[in-house]
Amino acid sequence: MKLAFAPPATSVLPIAGSDIHFPVHRIYCVGRNFADHAIEMGHDPTKEPPFFFQKNSDSLVRPERGFPYPGQSEDVHYEVELVIALHKGGSDIPVNRALECVFGYAVGLDMTRRDLQDVGKKMGRPWEVAKAFEDSAPCGRIQLAERIGHPSAGDIWLSVNGERRQSGDLNQMIWKVPEMISYLSKLFTLRPGDLIFAGTPAGVGPIKVGDDMVARIAGVDEISVKVL
Repeated sequence: MKLAFAPPATSVLPIAGSDIHFPVHRIYCVGRNFADHAIEMGHDPTKEPPFFFQKNSDSLVRPERGFPYPGQSEDVHYEVELVIALHKGGSDIPVNRALECVFGYAVGLDMTRRDLQDVGKKMGRPWEVAKAFEDSAPCGRIQLAERIGHPSAGDIWLSVNGERRQSGDLNQMIWKVPEMISYLSKLFTLRPGDLIFAGTPAGVGPIKVGDDMVARIAGVDEISVKVL
């Protein structure tokens, strides 16, 4: 097959303790998966089924490269999240088989142009410009599930310039990892290489150029990201 031009390189994430990289297919993000965050965003978490939006695979950026502050926004927020990396997929995956799809876990940030998201919400428009822009998904190394297990509890936090801004526990997630995978597989055919960003606790807020963000999930990893 002849191509009109060379296709872009596949987005990859490093795997901890290995020189092999994880090729990324799609990035799914679950919205308002911590009750306290749903409340701070003005929603009642008891009335909602899970919902998802996407980022592009080339939205990923390695933490050491930093996060370039995007144009067309004056209010960009951090959201620390557990990232689930899949090496198996399918449709209509039962909850009790969902963890078989998990390759590993990482620490990621769902960076959001909050001002553009607010405009989209008010006008009933999609969120892509707020969520799927370049470098909007800083993400650390994938830690193998066979090594760390499947974390369902433990501290998840983010600090900016040494000040703790977000603090929660994975056990506060409304939809647990197996439930997210199963529900999502009813909407899409999941593939090896898919990532799921699993939602963020309360405390989201703005960053500015020069800020230093540190995010950690107990038992998974810690990342540091400079705002450029």
